[in-house]
Amino acid sequence: MIKFLDIQKITELYSSEIRSAASRVIDSGWYLLGDEVSAFEEEYANYIGASHCVGVANGLDALRIILRSYIELGVMNEGDEIIVPANTFIASIIAITDNRLVPVFVEPDIYTFQIDDKKIEAALTSKTKGVMIVHLYGQCAYTENIGQICKKHNLKLIEDNAQAVGCRFNNQVTGSIGDAAGHSFYPGKNLGALGDGGAITTNDTSLAKTVRTLANYGSKVKYNFEYQGYNSRLDEIQAAFLRVKLKGLNKDNERRKEVAKFYINNITHPEVILPNVNDWDAHVFHLFIIRSSRRDILLKHLTENGVQALIHYPVPPHKQKAYIYMNNMVYPITEKIHNEVISLPISQVISNEEASIVVEVINKFSKN
Repeated sequence: MIKFLDIQKITELYSSEIRSAASRVIDSGWYLLGDEVSAFEEEYANYIGASHCVGVANGLDALRIILRSYIELGVMNEGDEIIVPANTFIASIIAITDNRLVPVFVEPDIYTFQIDDKKIEAALTSKTKGVMIVHLYGQCAYTENIGQICKKHNLKLIEDNAQAVGCRFNNQVTGSIGDAAGHSFYPGKNLGALGDGGAITTNDTSLAKTVRTLANYGSKVKYNFEYQGYNSRLDEIQAAFLRVKLKGLNKDNERRKEVAKFYINNITHPEVILPNVNDWDAHVFHLFIIRSSRRDILLKHLTENGVQALIHYPVPPHKQKAYIYMNNMVYPITEKIHNEVISLPISQVISNEEASIVVEVINKFSKN
């Protein structure tokens, strides 16, 4: 079986450095809010091109704390609206509703899977305070039009960069384009920890200070609490691991692009719709997504022929039981995407032979 993602093999690429990093942290006797986190925050901020980076526990917390910080700073109030793509992962929505803000869904472009910037202005109201773009599957969602809309209407631009670390818009790395960005270091991400982890990046000093305080129980000074905060901290050992893997991130992303190009150039089945890539710098292929109207049959065919493929994501947020009050909403493009997508194996460790087998299996899929 060709694994969808071989995390063990990815970890082996950095095995000796990871073991050394673990020993360094263990021997230090300091496991939270220490030198490793500080060093990673500085290195990651430099990589992203942001003035500030704050390590947090996970990607959901990163988005949640950004929005909470804007509330504490008086930029947003409970009941305000945040524009968000209808086809995102549920974390984008949870971050909004946890803060008692209101998600306003905008349909994606069916070919890029990214929010359709031509539909954003029609969704704005007097209560709209922000636009959350999601660089879904590793592709840049930002457009100049989105930037102009946010500037024109005085809206905060928040990037959900959980799947797109290393992705670029022109010469700018995603995570430094908007007012603030949330990042995830879940093990399966392009920059994955060996546990959970996340970060917030921003060029806004006031926001960065508020984020850091909220993430530490709402405290700047021990036992003094300015806010009812969170316990959301990136720990020392994960920061140490991430420092190791950050050094190889660009190389790892380039390998993912090589595999993606091979798929695009060689998958020829007429029932398979390949991703639309206009700018190879603007995609880091966290996932390689294809579409097929016979998705479930194709998925079964792949599995039976030794290829582990997955579905990201079978049910859109507005159809989830957790948001039952949204279940009557209709977003046909989003629903079509969720009914047709398949994620093919892609990573920095997939071999050319394995990629060739994936292509061969798809191209032999019965047309009947």
